[in-house]
Amino acid sequence: MRSYQHLFRTPEFTSFFVASAAHTAAQTIAGLALGTLVYRATDSPLLSAVSMFGPQLAQVLGATFLLSGADRLPPRSTLTGIGLAFAAGTAVLALPGLPIGAVFAVVLVQGLIASLGGGVRWGLLTEILPKDGYLLGRSVFNMLSGLMQITGFATGGVLLTVLSPHTCLLIAAALYATGALGVRLGLTARPPRSSGRPSVAVTWRTNALLWSSRPRRLTYLGLWIPNGLVVGCESLYVSYAPHAAGVLFACGALGMLVGDVTVGRFVPPELRPRLAVPLLLLLATPYLLFFLRPSVPLAGVAAAVASVGFGASLVQQERLMAVTPDELSGHALGLHSAGMLTMQGVSAALAGTVAQLTSPATGMTVMAAASIAVTLALASAQRPSRSAKRGVIPTDFSGRPS
Repeated sequence: MRSYQHLFRTPEFTSFFVASAAHTAAQTIAGLALGTLVYRATDSPLLSAVSMFGPQLAQVLGATFLLSGADRLPPRSTLTGIGLAFAAGTAVLALPGLPIGAVFAVVLVQGLIASLGGGVRWGLLTEILPKDGYLLGRSVFNMLSGLMQITGFATGGVLLTVLSPHTCLLIAAALYATGALGVRLGLTARPPRSSGRPSVAVTWRTNALLWSSRPRRLTYLGLWIPNGLVVGCESLYVSYAPHAAGVLFACGALGMLVGDVTVGRFVPPELRPRLAVPLLLLLATPYLLFFLRPSVPLAGVAAAVASVGFGASLVQQERLMAVTPDELSGHALGLHSAGMLTMQGVSAALAGTVAQLTSPATGMTVMAAASIAVTLALASAQRPSRSAKRGVIPTDFSGRPS
């Protein structure tokens, strides 16, 4: 499947796409509003960064206890329930005078719920689309994320100039509810992909099985760490440019859109596996310029160029699906999503801590340098060794034969 036209002719894909658009727009507007609200209340880069990306920290708990539900729960009702839970939680965040401690408690609960949603959502996509259509379909969803972030951050930035963050959070809650309704009305009921009840034991056992394979393990590391560190750079946009953070987020989303379109639609399949390392280096390198404290226009250009590198995740996800049994696809994608988002939350906290002690510009530079170092270290570790010369085929950290 190589055509967007074929994608949108696939039954249920359009409904799933539209419902996901509402959910992503809600996340974007809510994140910017919450980060702004916390920064105005505390004047803390650390707390602002964690408020926007803190839900990801709870993903590690979801990966530990909940992921077996990704293949063992009916997807339509599960995604509907998750959307409604986010709508309710965001409405609570909009309450005036809510203590900062309560804000972070709600944020962490939302992150725990979201840890299940990634596996259910992307596992469902593998059922809606044929296997050869997954990469193109996922690239379209990544493009959707980019477009909704451009629109959401631009809209959120405008709304925050005329409305309070509390009102913007209520708008986001309504969008979450709309997305949940779209899932309920637009998708058919499907049985779980795997039999048996979700449990902590099954989650641990499947995690261990997925992690035991070296190609999958290397793919996960490549998916989680380098881009997670770069998201730490993004988490400092609000403190770097308090009155223009929406512009920087929108520029980054535009770059991500370009990268996803290029990799998902135009790069030949035989070339894609070789692009993981170059794209990950592109993802981090422009952020080194923030050491010079560029103006907002130059910072926006750097963010846009860097975010093209997020296209690396498509290459790595394609490899992950190639080395994972179909019946574990939801769990495997959920583990990818949970690990990636956990790393993003950890990186936001680390970046915020560095910025608190130094400056947001220094925090971005440090996180970018760390991402480059990790990418190079992982690539170097997979160079042909003596064992390869004896006939053992090495793999690079995207999981492909080198």
